[in-house]
Amino acid sequence: MKRIINLLLTAVFFGSMLMINSCSEEFLTKEPPGVGSASQLTTATGVETLLVGTYSAMQGTGMFGGALVSDWTYGSGASDDAYKGTSSGDQINFNAVERYEALPTNAYMRERWRDCYNGVARANKTLEFLWATTTIPAARAAQIEGEAKFLRAWFHFQANKVFEKIPYIKTEKEMGVAPETVANTDAGWAGIEADLQYAIDNLPTTKINNEKGRITKYAAQAIKAQAHLYQGEYALAKPLLDAILANTAFTLVDYSWNFDMTHENNAESIFEYQASTTATSHSAVLLSGAIKHQAGPASCGGWGFYQPSEVLFEAFQVDAAGLPILDIAARAPLANDMGVTNTATFVPTTADLDMRVDWTIARRGVDFHGWGIHPGVAWIREQPNGGPYMTKKYMHQKSEAGLNTNGSGFYNGVNARMVRLAHIILWRAEVAVEENDFEGARILVNQIRNRAKTSTPVMGLCSSTSNLGTNPVVDWTKPAANYKVEPYPVGATAFASKDEARKAVRMEIQLEFATEGHRFFDLRRWGIANTVLNDYIVRDGLFRSFMNGAVYNPTQDDYWPLPQDQVDLQAGVLTQDPAYM
Repeated sequence: MKRIINLLLTAVFFGSMLMINSCSEEFLTKEPPGVGSASQLTTATGVETLLVGTYSAMQGTGMFGGALVSDWTYGSGASDDAYKGTSSGDQINFNAVERYEALPTNAYMRERWRDCYNGVARANKTLEFLWATTTIPAARAAQIEGEAKFLRAWFHFQANKVFEKIPYIKTEKEMGVAPETVANTDAGWAGIEADLQYAIDNLPTTKINNEKGRITKYAAQAIKAQAHLYQGEYALAKPLLDAILANTAFTLVDYSWNFDMTHENNAESIFEYQASTTATSHSAVLLSGAIKHQAGPASCGGWGFYQPSEVLFEAFQVDAAGLPILDIAARAPLANDMGVTNTATFVPTTADLDMRVDWTIARRGVDFHGWGIHPGVAWIREQPNGGPYMTKKYMHQKSEAGLNTNGSGFYNGVNARMVRLAHIILWRAEVAVEENDFEGARILVNQIRNRAKTSTPVMGLCSSTSNLGTNPVVDWTKPAANYKVEPYPVGATAFASKDEARKAVRMEIQLEFATEGHRFFDLRRWGIANTVLNDYIVRDGLFRSFMNGAVYNPTQDDYWPLPQDQVDLQAGVLTQDPAYM
Protein backbone atom coordinates (compact mmCIF):
# COMPACT_ATOMS: atom_id res chain seq x y z
CA MET A 1 0.00 0.00 0.00
CA LYS A 2 2.75 2.44 0.95
CA ARG A 3 4.53 1.87 -2.33
CA ILE A 4 1.31 2.42 -4.31
CA ILE A 5 0.61 5.66 -2.48
CA ASN A 6 4.12 7.04 -2.85
CA LEU A 7 4.52 6.22 -6.54
CA LEU A 8 0.96 6.96 -7.59
CA LEU A 9 1.40 10.20 -9.48
CA THR A 10 4.31 9.18 -11.65
CA ALA A 11 3.65 5.47 -12.06
CA VAL A 12 -0.12 5.24 -12.13
CA PHE A 13 -1.62 8.49 -13.34
CA PHE A 14 0.87 9.47 -15.97
CA GLY A 15 2.98 6.41 -16.65
CA SER A 16 5.87 8.79 -17.25
CA MET A 17 9.58 8.33 -16.67
CA LEU A 18 11.72 11.20 -15.51
CA MET A 19 14.67 11.49 -17.88
CA ILE A 20 17.58 13.83 -17.14
CA ASN A 21 19.41 14.67 -20.33
CA SER A 22 21.62 17.54 -19.20
CA CYS A 23 24.49 18.02 -16.78
CA SER A 24 23.54 21.64 -16.14
CA GLU A 25 21.99 22.76 -12.86
CA GLU A 26 18.84 23.82 -14.73
CA PHE A 27 17.28 20.43 -14.16
CA LEU A 28 17.15 21.15 -10.43
CA THR A 29 14.54 23.87 -10.90
CA LYS A 30 13.00 23.33 -14.32
CA GLU A 31 9.96 21.09 -14.50
CA PRO A 32 10.69 18.26 -16.99
CA PRO A 33 8.33 17.89 -19.94
CA GLY A 34 5.85 15.02 -20.00
CA VAL A 35 5.72 14.63 -16.23
CA GLY A 36 2.82 15.57 -13.99
CA SER A 37 4.14 18.18 -11.57
CA ALA A 38 2.55 19.62 -8.47
CA SER A 39 2.12 23.02 -10.09
CA GLN A 40 0.22 21.46 -12.97
CA LEU A 41 -2.02 19.44 -10.67
CA THR A 42 -2.94 22.26 -8.32
CA THR A 43 -5.17 23.72 -11.01
CA ALA A 44 -8.77 23.10 -11.92
CA THR A 45 -7.71 21.06 -14.94
CA GLY A 46 -5.17 19.08 -12.92
CA VAL A 47 -7.67 18.17 -10.20
CA GLU A 48 -10.34 17.23 -12.71
CA THR A 49 -7.79 14.99 -14.43
CA LEU A 50 -6.93 13.30 -11.15
CA LEU A 51 -10.63 12.73 -10.48
CA VAL A 52 -11.13 11.10 -13.88
CA GLY A 53 -8.14 8.90 -13.09
CA THR A 54 -9.89 7.82 -9.90
CA TYR A 55 -13.02 6.89 -11.84
CA SER A 56 -10.87 4.88 -14.24
CA ALA A 57 -9.43 2.83 -11.37
CA MET A 58 -12.85 1.22 -10.97
CA GLN A 59 -11.91 -1.02 -13.89
CA GLY A 60 -9.04 -2.47 -11.87
CA THR A 61 -6.23 -4.52 -13.33
CA GLY A 62 -7.04 -7.99 -11.99
CA MET A 63 -9.44 -9.81 -14.30
CA PHE A 64 -9.89 -12.65 -11.82
CA GLY A 65 -8.67 -11.70 -8.36
CA GLY A 66 -9.55 -8.01 -8.64
CA ALA A 67 -12.85 -8.08 -10.51
CA LEU A 68 -14.02 -4.84 -8.87
CA VAL A 69 -16.82 -4.01 -11.29
CA SER A 70 -18.24 -7.48 -11.86
CA ASP A 71 -17.25 -9.43 -8.71
CA TRP A 72 -17.68 -12.58 -10.76
CA THR A 73 -14.95 -14.44 -8.87
CA TYR A 74 -16.06 -13.84 -5.29
CA GLY A 75 -19.70 -12.92 -5.73
CA SER A 76 -20.70 -15.59 -8.26
CA GLY A 77 -17.90 -18.13 -8.69
CA ALA A 78 -17.78 -18.79 -4.96
CA SER A 79 -21.54 -19.28 -4.81
CA ASP A 80 -24.16 -21.56 -6.35
CA ASP A 81 -24.49 -19.02 -9.18
CA ALA A 82 -21.76 -20.13 -11.54
CA TYR A 83 -18.58 -22.14 -12.02
CA LYS A 84 -15.15 -20.87 -12.90
CA GLY A 85 -15.64 -22.83 -16.11
CA THR A 86 -12.96 -23.27 -18.79
CA SER A 87 -10.61 -26.24 -18.18
CA SER A 88 -9.90 -27.86 -14.84
CA GLY A 89 -6.24 -26.81 -14.72
CA ASP A 90 -6.79 -23.23 -15.87
CA GLN A 91 -6.44 -20.51 -13.18
CA ILE A 92 -5.85 -22.82 -10.22
CA ASN A 93 -6.15 -19.83 -7.88
CA PHE A 94 -9.79 -19.63 -8.95
CA ASN A 95 -10.19 -23.34 -8.20
CA ALA A 96 -9.20 -22.64 -4.60
CA VAL A 97 -11.69 -19.78 -4.30
CA GLU A 98 -14.46 -21.89 -5.79
CA ARG A 99 -13.81 -24.80 -3.40
CA TYR A 100 -13.36 -22.56 -0.31
CA GLU A 101 -9.69 -23.51 -0.04
CA ALA A 102 -7.95 -20.18 -0.71
CA LEU A 103 -4.86 -19.45 1.39
CA PRO A 104 -3.17 -16.13 2.23
CA THR A 105 -0.60 -16.84 -0.48
CA ASN A 106 -3.27 -17.09 -3.19
CA ALA A 107 -2.44 -14.45 -5.82
CA TYR A 108 -6.10 -13.46 -6.14
CA MET A 109 -6.00 -12.00 -2.64
CA ARG A 110 -3.11 -9.77 -3.66
CA GLU A 111 -4.94 -8.63 -6.78
CA ARG A 112 -8.06 -7.63 -4.89
CA TRP A 113 -6.08 -5.74 -2.24
CA ARG A 114 -3.96 -3.96 -4.85
CA ASP A 115 -6.89 -2.87 -7.01
CA CYS A 116 -8.95 -1.66 -4.05
CA TYR A 117 -6.19 0.37 -2.46
CA ASN A 118 -4.93 1.71 -5.77
CA GLY A 119 -8.40 3.24 -6.15
CA VAL A 120 -8.31 4.52 -2.58
CA ALA A 121 -4.89 6.09 -3.18
CA ARG A 122 -6.13 7.85 -6.31
CA ALA A 123 -9.15 9.22 -4.45
CA ASN A 124 -6.92 10.53 -1.67
CA LYS A 125 -4.49 12.17 -4.09
CA THR A 126 -7.42 13.87 -5.78
CA LEU A 127 -8.53 15.24 -2.42
CA GLU A 128 -5.05 16.41 -1.47
CA PHE A 129 -4.58 18.39 -4.68
CA LEU A 130 -8.16 19.68 -4.52
CA TRP A 131 -7.54 21.14 -1.07
CA ALA A 132 -4.29 22.69 -2.30
CA THR A 133 -6.00 24.38 -5.23
CA THR A 134 -7.55 27.83 -4.82
CA THR A 135 -8.90 28.42 -8.33
CA ILE A 136 -11.85 26.01 -8.28
CA PRO A 137 -15.24 27.59 -7.46
CA ALA A 138 -16.55 26.49 -4.08
CA ALA A 139 -19.61 24.73 -5.49
CA ARG A 140 -17.57 22.64 -7.90
CA ALA A 141 -14.95 21.94 -5.23
CA ALA A 142 -17.64 20.48 -2.99
CA GLN A 143 -18.83 18.29 -5.85
CA ILE A 144 -15.32 17.05 -6.60
CA GLU A 145 -14.84 16.21 -2.96
CA GLY A 146 -18.17 14.39 -3.00
CA GLU A 147 -17.20 12.37 -6.07
CA ALA A 148 -13.77 11.52 -4.66
CA LYS A 149 -15.19 10.52 -1.28
CA PHE A 150 -17.87 8.39 -2.92
CA LEU A 151 -15.18 6.58 -4.88
CA ARG A 152 -13.00 6.23 -1.79
CA ALA A 153 -15.94 4.63 0.04
CA TRP A 154 -16.73 2.39 -2.94
CA PHE A 155 -13.18 1.07 -3.19
CA HIS A 156 -13.14 0.34 0.54
CA PHE A 157 -16.52 -1.38 0.18
CA GLN A 158 -15.03 -3.66 -2.48
CA ALA A 159 -12.22 -4.55 -0.06
CA ASN A 160 -14.72 -4.99 2.77
CA LYS A 161 -16.73 -7.55 0.78
CA VAL A 162 -13.74 -9.87 0.54
CA PHE A 163 -11.67 -9.12 3.67
CA GLU A 164 -13.39 -9.12 7.06
CA LYS A 165 -11.26 -6.34 8.58
CA ILE A 166 -9.64 -3.61 6.52
CA PRO A 167 -7.73 -0.37 7.15
CA TYR A 168 -9.81 2.65 6.18
CA ILE A 169 -7.30 4.94 4.52
CA LYS A 170 -8.03 8.64 4.29
CA THR A 171 -5.57 11.41 3.48
CA GLU A 172 -2.75 11.97 5.92
CA LYS A 173 -4.24 15.39 6.61
CA GLU A 174 -7.50 13.80 7.73
CA MET A 175 -5.93 11.01 9.78
CA GLY A 176 -2.92 12.77 11.23
CA VAL A 177 -0.82 9.64 10.62
CA ALA A 178 0.85 8.02 7.65
CA PRO A 179 -1.44 5.67 5.68
CA GLU A 180 0.87 2.69 6.05
CA THR A 181 0.52 2.86 9.86
CA VAL A 182 -3.28 2.38 9.88
CA ALA A 183 -4.31 -1.02 11.24
CA ASN A 184 -7.21 -3.20 10.10
CA THR A 185 -9.27 -3.21 13.28
CA ASP A 186 -12.77 -3.43 11.81
CA ALA A 187 -14.82 -3.66 8.62
CA GLY A 188 -14.49 0.03 7.82
CA TRP A 189 -18.22 0.76 7.94
CA ALA A 190 -17.86 4.09 9.78
CA GLY A 191 -15.54 5.47 7.12
CA ILE A 192 -17.67 4.12 4.27
CA GLU A 193 -20.83 5.66 5.68
CA ALA A 194 -19.22 9.01 6.46
CA ASP A 195 -17.75 9.39 2.97
CA LEU A 196 -21.02 8.38 1.34
CA GLN A 197 -22.94 10.84 3.50
CA TYR A 198 -20.64 13.64 2.37
CA ALA A 199 -21.39 12.63 -1.21
CA ILE A 200 -25.13 12.59 -0.51
CA ASP A 201 -24.94 16.06 0.99
CA ASN A 202 -22.88 17.61 -1.79
CA LEU A 203 -23.64 15.86 -5.07
CA PRO A 204 -26.45 16.95 -7.40
CA THR A 205 -29.37 14.73 -8.37
CA THR A 206 -28.46 15.07 -12.04
CA LYS A 207 -25.27 14.16 -13.91
CA ILE A 208 -22.56 16.78 -13.64
CA ASN A 209 -21.99 18.33 -17.10
CA ASN A 210 -24.49 15.74 -18.35
CA GLU A 211 -21.64 13.21 -18.34
CA LYS A 212 -23.29 9.82 -18.07
CA GLY A 213 -20.64 8.15 -15.93
CA ARG A 214 -20.74 10.75 -13.17
CA ILE A 215 -21.93 9.83 -9.70
CA THR A 216 -25.08 11.50 -8.41
CA LYS A 217 -26.71 11.92 -5.03
CA TYR A 218 -28.91 8.92 -5.85
CA ALA A 219 -25.92 6.67 -6.49
CA ALA A 220 -24.49 7.67 -3.12
CA GLN A 221 -27.83 6.96 -1.42
CA ALA A 222 -28.01 3.57 -3.11
CA ILE A 223 -24.54 2.46 -2.04
CA LYS A 224 -25.06 3.73 1.49
CA ALA A 225 -28.36 1.80 1.65
CA GLN A 226 -26.51 -1.28 0.43
CA ALA A 227 -23.90 -0.78 3.16
CA HIS A 228 -26.66 -0.69 5.78
CA LEU A 229 -28.24 -3.83 4.35
CA TYR A 230 -24.89 -5.61 4.57
CA GLN A 231 -24.91 -4.76 8.28
CA GLY A 232 -28.52 -5.80 8.78
CA GLU A 233 -29.52 -2.19 9.44
CA TYR A 234 -32.85 -2.22 7.61
CA ALA A 235 -34.29 0.83 9.37
CA LEU A 236 -31.31 2.94 8.26
CA ALA A 237 -31.52 1.71 4.68
CA LYS A 238 -35.24 2.45 4.40
CA PRO A 239 -35.21 6.29 4.06
CA LEU A 240 -32.36 6.14 1.56
CA LEU A 241 -34.24 3.66 -0.61
CA ASP A 242 -37.48 5.62 -0.30
CA ALA A 243 -35.73 8.80 -1.42
CA ILE A 244 -34.64 7.08 -4.64
CA LEU A 245 -38.04 5.50 -5.24
CA ALA A 246 -39.63 8.93 -4.89
CA ASN A 247 -37.77 10.10 -7.99
CA THR A 248 -40.11 9.33 -10.86
CA ALA A 249 -37.30 9.82 -13.38
CA PHE A 250 -36.19 6.27 -12.58
CA THR A 251 -38.36 3.63 -14.21
CA LEU A 252 -38.06 -0.06 -14.99
CA VAL A 253 -37.21 -0.75 -18.62
CA ASP A 254 -37.33 -3.89 -20.74
CA TYR A 255 -35.25 -6.48 -18.88
CA SER A 256 -32.91 -7.05 -21.83
CA TRP A 257 -32.05 -3.35 -22.03
CA ASN A 258 -29.94 -3.69 -18.88
CA PHE A 259 -27.39 -5.87 -20.64
CA ASP A 260 -26.96 -4.51 -24.15
CA MET A 261 -24.96 -1.62 -25.59
CA THR A 262 -27.75 0.22 -27.37
CA HIS A 263 -29.73 0.96 -24.19
CA GLU A 264 -26.94 1.93 -21.83
CA ASN A 265 -27.52 4.62 -19.18
CA ASN A 266 -31.26 4.09 -19.50
CA ALA A 267 -34.02 5.18 -17.13
CA GLU A 268 -33.38 2.25 -14.80
CA SER A 269 -29.68 2.95 -14.33
CA ILE A 270 -28.50 4.56 -11.07
CA PHE A 271 -24.80 3.68 -10.95
CA GLU A 272 -23.25 2.43 -14.18
CA TYR A 273 -19.67 1.67 -15.11
CA GLN A 274 -18.85 3.14 -18.50
CA ALA A 275 -17.10 0.67 -20.79
CA SER A 276 -15.71 1.46 -24.22
CA THR A 277 -13.17 0.23 -26.73
CA THR A 278 -10.87 1.78 -29.29
CA ALA A 279 -8.45 0.21 -31.73
CA THR A 280 -5.64 0.36 -29.19
CA SER A 281 -7.20 0.57 -25.73
CA HIS A 282 -10.31 -0.15 -23.72
CA SER A 283 -12.14 0.55 -20.47
CA ALA A 284 -14.04 -2.72 -20.72
CA VAL A 285 -15.37 -4.78 -17.87
CA LEU A 286 -12.30 -7.00 -17.65
CA LEU A 287 -14.15 -10.31 -17.70
CA SER A 288 -15.86 -9.46 -21.00
CA GLY A 289 -13.29 -11.36 -23.02
CA ALA A 290 -12.69 -14.18 -20.57
CA ILE A 291 -16.36 -15.17 -20.53
CA LYS A 292 -16.77 -15.48 -24.27
CA HIS A 293 -17.06 -18.91 -25.84
CA GLN A 294 -13.75 -20.41 -26.88
CA ALA A 295 -15.25 -21.55 -30.17
CA GLY A 296 -18.06 -20.43 -32.43
CA PRO A 297 -18.83 -17.20 -34.30
CA ALA A 298 -19.08 -15.12 -31.11
CA SER A 299 -15.86 -16.34 -29.51
CA CYS A 300 -13.54 -13.48 -30.59
CA GLY A 301 -10.70 -15.38 -28.93
CA GLY A 302 -12.69 -15.91 -25.73
CA TRP A 303 -11.45 -18.17 -22.97
CA GLY A 304 -14.63 -19.96 -21.94
CA PHE A 305 -14.77 -18.82 -18.30
CA TYR A 306 -17.80 -18.16 -16.09
CA GLN A 307 -20.30 -20.92 -16.72
CA PRO A 308 -23.68 -20.84 -14.91
CA SER A 309 -24.42 -23.78 -12.63
CA GLU A 310 -27.06 -26.43 -13.11
CA VAL A 311 -28.54 -25.34 -9.78
CA LEU A 312 -28.99 -21.84 -11.17
CA PHE A 313 -30.57 -23.10 -14.39
CA GLU A 314 -33.11 -25.15 -12.45
CA ALA A 315 -33.93 -22.15 -10.23
CA PHE A 316 -35.63 -20.51 -13.23
CA GLN A 317 -38.41 -23.10 -13.48
CA VAL A 318 -41.88 -21.97 -12.44
CA ASP A 319 -45.02 -23.74 -11.27
CA ALA A 320 -48.33 -23.97 -13.12
CA ALA A 321 -49.24 -20.49 -11.90
CA GLY A 322 -46.04 -18.97 -13.31
CA LEU A 323 -44.50 -18.46 -9.87
CA PRO A 324 -41.03 -19.44 -8.66
CA ILE A 325 -40.59 -22.76 -6.89
CA LEU A 326 -39.16 -21.47 -3.64
CA ASP A 327 -38.25 -24.84 -2.14
CA ILE A 328 -35.21 -26.19 -3.98
CA ALA A 329 -36.15 -29.76 -3.03
CA ALA A 330 -39.41 -29.33 -4.95
CA ARG A 331 -37.74 -28.37 -8.23
CA ALA A 332 -37.68 -30.99 -10.93
CA PRO A 333 -34.47 -31.93 -12.75
CA LEU A 334 -34.39 -30.18 -16.12
CA ALA A 335 -33.06 -31.67 -19.32
CA ASN A 336 -29.49 -30.59 -20.06
CA ASP A 337 -26.95 -31.59 -22.68
CA MET A 338 -24.12 -32.50 -20.32
CA GLY A 339 -22.17 -35.22 -22.13
CA VAL A 340 -24.31 -34.98 -25.28
CA THR A 341 -22.37 -34.66 -28.53
CA ASN A 342 -23.25 -32.17 -31.25
CA THR A 343 -24.52 -34.89 -33.54
CA ALA A 344 -26.60 -36.67 -30.91
CA THR A 345 -30.27 -35.88 -30.43
CA PHE A 346 -31.07 -33.53 -27.57
CA VAL A 347 -34.46 -32.05 -26.78
CA PRO A 348 -34.28 -28.99 -24.47
CA THR A 349 -36.63 -28.88 -21.52
CA THR A 350 -40.23 -28.06 -22.31
CA ALA A 351 -40.91 -27.02 -18.70
CA ASP A 352 -42.27 -23.54 -18.06
CA LEU A 353 -39.41 -21.14 -17.32
CA ASP A 354 -38.94 -17.59 -16.15
CA MET A 355 -38.05 -15.61 -19.29
CA ARG A 356 -34.99 -14.14 -17.57
CA VAL A 357 -33.25 -17.50 -17.88
CA ASP A 358 -32.37 -17.03 -21.54
CA TRP A 359 -31.10 -13.48 -21.07
CA THR A 360 -28.80 -14.91 -18.38
CA ILE A 361 -27.73 -18.38 -19.52
CA ALA A 362 -26.51 -19.43 -22.96
CA ARG A 363 -27.72 -22.98 -23.65
CA ARG A 364 -28.14 -25.46 -26.46
CA GLY A 365 -31.09 -24.89 -28.77
CA VAL A 366 -31.49 -21.18 -27.95
CA ASP A 367 -30.21 -18.18 -29.92
CA PHE A 368 -27.05 -16.61 -28.51
CA HIS A 369 -27.49 -12.85 -28.88
CA GLY A 370 -28.03 -13.10 -32.63
CA TRP A 371 -24.86 -15.14 -33.22
CA GLY A 372 -26.89 -18.23 -33.98
CA ILE A 373 -28.61 -21.14 -32.26
CA HIS A 374 -26.28 -22.49 -29.59
CA PRO A 375 -25.10 -25.93 -30.78
CA GLY A 376 -23.97 -27.20 -27.39
CA VAL A 377 -20.62 -28.78 -26.62
CA ALA A 378 -18.99 -27.50 -29.84
CA TRP A 379 -18.83 -24.03 -28.28
CA ILE A 380 -17.88 -25.18 -24.77
CA ARG A 381 -14.22 -25.41 -23.78
CA GLU A 382 -14.34 -28.33 -21.34
CA GLN A 383 -17.88 -29.43 -20.64
CA PRO A 384 -17.14 -32.06 -17.93
CA ASN A 385 -15.46 -29.34 -15.87
CA GLY A 386 -17.63 -26.30 -16.54
CA GLY A 387 -20.93 -27.74 -17.67
CA PRO A 388 -22.92 -27.02 -20.83
CA TYR A 389 -23.84 -23.37 -20.21
CA MET A 390 -22.24 -19.94 -20.66
CA THR A 391 -23.16 -16.49 -19.38
CA LYS A 392 -24.85 -13.88 -21.58
CA LYS A 393 -25.10 -10.65 -19.59
CA TYR A 394 -21.58 -9.41 -20.32
CA MET A 395 -21.54 -10.42 -23.99
CA HIS A 396 -22.57 -7.98 -26.71
CA GLN A 397 -25.24 -8.66 -29.32
CA LYS A 398 -24.09 -9.57 -32.83
CA SER A 399 -25.81 -6.38 -34.02
CA GLU A 400 -23.47 -4.43 -31.73
CA ALA A 401 -20.26 -6.03 -32.99
CA GLY A 402 -19.42 -2.91 -34.98
CA LEU A 403 -19.34 -0.90 -31.75
CA ASN A 404 -16.37 -2.95 -30.49
CA THR A 405 -13.13 -1.91 -32.13
CA ASN A 406 -10.49 -3.18 -29.70
CA GLY A 407 -7.97 -5.41 -31.43
CA SER A 408 -9.46 -8.81 -32.23
CA GLY A 409 -12.69 -7.96 -30.43
CA PHE A 410 -11.69 -9.83 -27.26
CA TYR A 411 -13.01 -6.99 -25.08
CA ASN A 412 -16.29 -5.20 -25.63
CA GLY A 413 -17.95 -1.96 -24.59
CA VAL A 414 -20.88 -3.37 -22.63
CA ASN A 415 -21.43 -1.21 -19.55
CA ALA A 416 -21.89 -2.78 -16.13
CA ARG A 417 -25.10 -1.62 -14.46
CA MET A 418 -23.86 -1.90 -10.90
CA VAL A 419 -27.00 -0.42 -9.33
CA ARG A 420 -30.30 -0.15 -11.14
CA LEU A 421 -33.84 0.56 -10.02
CA ALA A 422 -34.55 -3.16 -9.67
CA HIS A 423 -31.97 -3.30 -6.86
CA ILE A 424 -33.68 -0.47 -5.03
CA ILE A 425 -37.12 -2.05 -5.37
CA LEU A 426 -36.02 -5.45 -4.13
CA TRP A 427 -33.86 -4.03 -1.35
CA ARG A 428 -36.91 -2.06 -0.25
CA ALA A 429 -38.92 -5.30 -0.35
CA GLU A 430 -36.35 -6.81 2.02
CA VAL A 431 -36.91 -3.92 4.40
CA ALA A 432 -40.69 -4.38 4.17
CA VAL A 433 -40.38 -8.05 5.15
CA GLU A 434 -38.24 -7.23 8.17
CA GLU A 435 -40.89 -4.69 9.20
CA ASN A 436 -43.60 -7.38 8.85
CA ASP A 437 -45.13 -5.47 5.94
CA PHE A 438 -45.64 -8.58 3.84
CA GLU A 439 -48.23 -7.01 1.56
CA GLY A 440 -45.91 -4.11 0.83
CA ALA A 441 -43.15 -6.59 0.00
CA ARG A 442 -45.49 -8.50 -2.33
CA ILE A 443 -46.38 -5.33 -4.22
CA LEU A 444 -42.72 -4.41 -4.63
CA VAL A 445 -41.71 -7.88 -5.82
CA ASN A 446 -44.58 -7.83 -8.28
CA GLN A 447 -43.15 -4.71 -9.91
CA ILE A 448 -40.15 -6.82 -10.87
CA ARG A 449 -42.21 -9.84 -11.87
CA ASN A 450 -44.58 -7.77 -14.01
CA ARG A 451 -41.58 -6.19 -15.71
CA ALA A 452 -40.25 -9.66 -16.51
CA LYS A 453 -43.68 -10.74 -17.74
CA THR A 454 -43.92 -7.84 -20.19
CA SER A 455 -40.27 -7.74 -21.32
CA THR A 456 -39.06 -8.99 -24.68
CA PRO A 457 -38.30 -12.72 -24.54
CA VAL A 458 -35.48 -14.39 -26.43
CA MET A 459 -37.03 -15.30 -29.77
CA GLY A 460 -36.48 -18.27 -32.09
CA LEU A 461 -38.13 -21.62 -31.40
CA CYS A 462 -35.67 -24.22 -32.64
CA SER A 463 -37.17 -27.57 -33.67
CA SER A 464 -33.88 -29.17 -34.71
CA THR A 465 -32.41 -31.59 -32.17
CA SER A 466 -28.89 -32.20 -33.52
CA ASN A 467 -26.19 -30.56 -35.67
CA LEU A 468 -27.43 -27.13 -34.70
CA GLY A 469 -24.37 -25.49 -36.18
CA THR A 470 -25.60 -26.27 -39.68
CA ASN A 471 -28.93 -24.80 -40.78
CA PRO A 472 -31.18 -25.54 -37.80
CA VAL A 473 -34.92 -25.21 -38.26
CA VAL A 474 -36.04 -22.11 -36.38
CA ASP A 475 -39.32 -20.22 -36.17
CA TRP A 476 -38.14 -16.70 -35.35
CA THR A 477 -41.72 -15.51 -34.74
CA LYS A 478 -41.99 -17.63 -31.58
CA PRO A 479 -40.26 -17.40 -28.17
CA ALA A 480 -37.29 -19.75 -27.76
CA ALA A 481 -38.89 -21.66 -24.86
CA ASN A 482 -42.04 -21.93 -22.78
CA TYR A 483 -41.82 -18.73 -20.79
CA LYS A 484 -44.28 -17.96 -18.03
CA VAL A 485 -43.93 -15.24 -15.41
CA GLU A 486 -46.83 -14.09 -13.27
CA PRO A 487 -47.11 -11.79 -10.24
CA TYR A 488 -47.94 -13.11 -6.79
CA PRO A 489 -51.71 -12.86 -6.22
CA VAL A 490 -53.30 -11.26 -3.17
CA GLY A 491 -53.18 -13.72 -0.32
CA ALA A 492 -50.29 -15.72 -1.80
CA THR A 493 -48.84 -18.16 0.72
CA ALA A 494 -45.38 -16.89 -0.22
CA PHE A 495 -46.21 -13.70 1.69
CA ALA A 496 -48.17 -15.23 4.57
CA SER A 497 -45.29 -15.18 7.06
CA LYS A 498 -41.88 -13.62 7.55
CA ASP A 499 -40.01 -16.84 6.72
CA GLU A 500 -41.96 -17.37 3.50
CA ALA A 501 -41.76 -13.71 2.48
CA ARG A 502 -38.01 -13.75 2.99
CA LYS A 503 -37.76 -16.75 0.68
CA ALA A 504 -39.85 -15.03 -1.99
CA VAL A 505 -37.88 -11.78 -1.94
CA ARG A 506 -34.53 -13.56 -1.85
CA MET A 507 -35.61 -15.80 -4.72
CA GLU A 508 -36.54 -12.76 -6.80
CA ILE A 509 -33.14 -11.23 -6.08
CA GLN A 510 -31.46 -14.44 -7.24
CA LEU A 511 -33.43 -14.56 -10.49
CA GLU A 512 -33.14 -10.85 -11.29
CA PHE A 513 -29.40 -10.49 -10.65
CA ALA A 514 -28.07 -13.96 -11.45
CA THR A 515 -24.40 -13.92 -12.60
CA GLU A 516 -24.07 -10.20 -11.73
CA GLY A 517 -21.63 -10.83 -8.87
CA HIS A 518 -23.92 -10.49 -5.83
CA ARG A 519 -24.98 -14.01 -4.85
CA PHE A 520 -22.26 -15.01 -2.35
CA PHE A 521 -22.43 -11.67 -0.55
CA ASP A 522 -26.22 -11.90 -0.38
CA LEU A 523 -26.13 -15.41 1.07
CA ARG A 524 -23.60 -14.28 3.67
CA ARG A 525 -25.52 -11.18 4.76
CA TRP A 526 -28.76 -13.19 4.97
CA GLY A 527 -27.04 -15.69 7.25
CA ILE A 528 -27.89 -18.68 5.03
CA ALA A 529 -24.59 -19.27 3.22
CA ASN A 530 -23.79 -22.37 5.27
CA THR A 531 -27.07 -24.11 4.45
CA VAL A 532 -27.31 -23.06 0.81
CA LEU A 533 -23.70 -23.64 -0.20
CA ASN A 534 -23.26 -27.02 1.45
CA ASP A 535 -26.53 -28.15 -0.13
CA TYR A 536 -25.22 -26.83 -3.45
CA ILE A 537 -22.00 -28.83 -3.09
CA VAL A 538 -24.00 -32.03 -2.68
CA ARG A 539 -26.32 -31.27 -5.60
CA ASP A 540 -23.51 -30.20 -7.89
CA GLY A 541 -21.66 -33.41 -7.13
CA LEU A 542 -24.44 -35.26 -8.93
CA PHE A 543 -23.82 -33.15 -12.03
CA ARG A 544 -20.02 -32.87 -12.20
CA SER A 545 -17.11 -33.93 -10.02
CA PHE A 546 -15.21 -30.69 -9.34
CA MET A 547 -16.89 -29.82 -6.02
CA ASN A 548 -16.70 -33.35 -4.60
CA GLY A 549 -15.09 -33.23 -1.17
CA ALA A 550 -15.43 -29.44 -0.81
CA VAL A 551 -16.92 -28.03 2.39
CA TYR A 552 -18.12 -24.53 3.15
CA ASN A 553 -17.14 -23.66 6.73
CA PRO A 554 -19.00 -20.52 7.88
CA THR A 555 -16.45 -19.74 10.59
CA GLN A 556 -13.64 -19.53 8.04
CA ASP A 557 -14.99 -19.28 4.52
CA ASP A 558 -17.30 -16.29 5.02
CA TYR A 559 -14.33 -14.04 4.16
CA TRP A 560 -11.02 -14.52 2.41
CA PRO A 561 -7.56 -14.08 3.96
CA LEU A 562 -5.53 -10.91 3.65
CA PRO A 563 -2.67 -11.32 1.15
CA GLN A 564 0.25 -12.68 3.13
CA ASP A 565 2.84 -10.51 1.39
CA GLN A 566 0.91 -7.39 2.43
CA VAL A 567 0.73 -8.60 6.03
CA ASP A 568 4.48 -9.20 5.92
CA LEU A 569 5.14 -5.79 4.37
CA GLN A 570 3.14 -4.07 7.11
CA ALA A 571 4.21 -6.33 9.95
CA GLY A 572 2.81 -5.17 13.27
CA VAL A 573 0.16 -3.08 11.52
CA LEU A 574 -2.03 -5.49 9.58
CA THR A 575 -3.44 -8.52 11.35
CA GLN A 576 -4.30 -11.67 9.42
CA ASP A 577 -7.82 -13.04 9.71
CA PRO A 578 -7.56 -15.48 12.68
CA ALA A 579 -9.31 -18.15 10.60
CA TYR A 580 -6.21 -18.27 8.38
CA MET A 581 -3.48 -17.98 10.99
